Amino acid sequence: MGSIDDVVLNFDAGNLRVLNAILAILMFSIALDLRTADFSRVLRAPKPLLVGLMSQFLLLPALTFLMLLAFRPQPSIAMGLILIAACPGGNISNFITHRAGGNVALSVSMTAFATVSAIVITPANIALWGYLYTPTRAILQQVRIDPVSVAITVGVMLVLPLILGMVLRARRPALAARINRPMQMLSLAIFAGFIAVALAGNWGFLVQFAGVIVGLVFVHNALAFTGGYTIATLAGLAERDRRSVTIETGIQNSGLGLVLIFAFFGGLGGMAVAAAFWGVWHAIAGLALAALFARREVSACPAS
Repeated sequence: MGSIDDVVLNFDAGNLRVLNAILAILMFSIALDLRTADFSRVLRAPKPLLVGLMSQFLLLPALTFLMLLAFRPQPSIAMGLILIAACPGGNISNFITHRAGGNVALSVSMTAFATVSAIVITPANIALWGYLYTPTRAILQQVRIDPVSVAITVGVMLVLPLILGMVLRARRPALAARINRPMQMLSLAIFAGFIAVALAGNWGFLVQFAGVIVGLVFVHNALAFTGGYTIATLAGLAERDRRSVTIETGIQNSGLGLVLIFAFFGGLGGMAVAAAFWGVWHAIAGLALAALFARREVSACPAS
């Protein structure tokens, strides 16, 4: 079996453009649920939001770094886990938070704020933690990732659709309400189908290296959920807010991760396979966690 660091997955420029478009549609559909009042409410009581952003952009990358020091995976796999940890919350986090009985308004606001913040924080975290972990430093030097280009990619793919969706919601609320749910369901279905086709095209690589990556993804995702709930508990957040922070931390935007991997890292095998498994596993683990949360009554807990 060859090294996964030498594998480059089959994924051309056309596939990348399709993935960009799908993620933009997903972000647009989420924005149809947002109003400026949602942000005003969060800003009046910002503690849960700040705890959530700290969990996503500070705690998770730090836990990832410690995990890499402990397990010492191959450099491309390590770089993939660093990149996933640097991404904002995933698009399905709001749906899973609702299933978990969490604070959905907080979840949606966290997704929006994290997405906007990702323009700066995502490339900064990739550069910082990728440089601090010595085995991945060479990868960063080889690709010479441009933070400005990453910021532009994130902005065009995520932030612009977010703004357009909010504008439509503000100016045409009836239309936004009518198309919101169908667009979310359709875009999620298209995204799932696209990922399935992409995985099928690289199935040999995935099977060959699954044993190397699956355990690391399980541990990494468990650290994300556990870290999110722990920091929310230590911060004294209400239970519904704890659930939102937990899910936002454990559901990462692996689709964005794949875009960055193919756009800036040439589809490096370990990175792409790690992100692909993350994209499947975090949804399974998130739904299972939501089912556990839903079994526990939280009606007596105050919402933030």
